[in-house]
Amino acid sequence: MKETEILERGGVILYPTDTIWGLGCDATNRQAIERIIRIKGRPKNKSLIILVKDIGMLSDYVESIPEKALELIRNSIKPLTIIYPGAKNLPTDLLSNDGSIGIRVVGHEYCQRILSELKKPIVSTSANISGEESPKNYSQISPRIMESVDYISMEEREDKAEHQASSIIRITEEGGVDVIRE
Repeated sequence: MKETEILERGGVILYPTDTIWGLGCDATNRQAIERIIRIKGRPKNKSLIILVKDIGMLSDYVESIPEKALELIRNSIKPLTIIYPGAKNLPTDLLSNDGSIGIRVVGHEYCQRILSELKKPIVSTSANISGEESPKNYSQISPRIMESVDYISMEEREDKAEHQASSIIRITEEGGVDVIRE
C-alpha cells in the first residue's frame, strides 16, 4: 500500500523531509493528528506544523499571506517554517491558542510527491518522543516510534548526514520578523 493511501485512511507515516525525519498524517484528519500526539507523548496544547507543496496550497489554509512571507519563501536558502495568523480549513488540534499555524512550503522531492498525490497538507513533527532529542537521520529513530506507525518510507534510509530542524519565524503585523527557532 502506498503512503498516500495510508494517509487517506487516517494512518501515520514515518518519512524523510527537507529537514529531519518526521511523523506525518493528513493535516485535515483530527483522529490522525490525535494519534501523532499520543505516539509522541506530546502535550495537546503544543501546536504542530504542516507541510504544503506550493503557495496555492498555502493559500487554502491561511486567511492571508503577507508579502514578506512570499519574499522569504522565494529567497530562503534553508528550510523555513513561517507562523501565520488566521489558519483556516484545519482542525483546531493543529493550531496555537491564538489560531495561528506553522507552515513550510517544502521543496523536497519525496514530500512534493506525497503532497501532490494527497492534495492536502501533511503534519510534520520530529520522529521522536516529546522531550527527547530529535533524530538527525534514520538510524537515530527510536524503535518505539517505528513500531507505532503504519508505514515507514524506504527513501533516504541510508543517508548518514546529520540533518537539522527548520528555522521557525513569525512575521509581525508591522512586517518585521520574530525568530522563534534558528
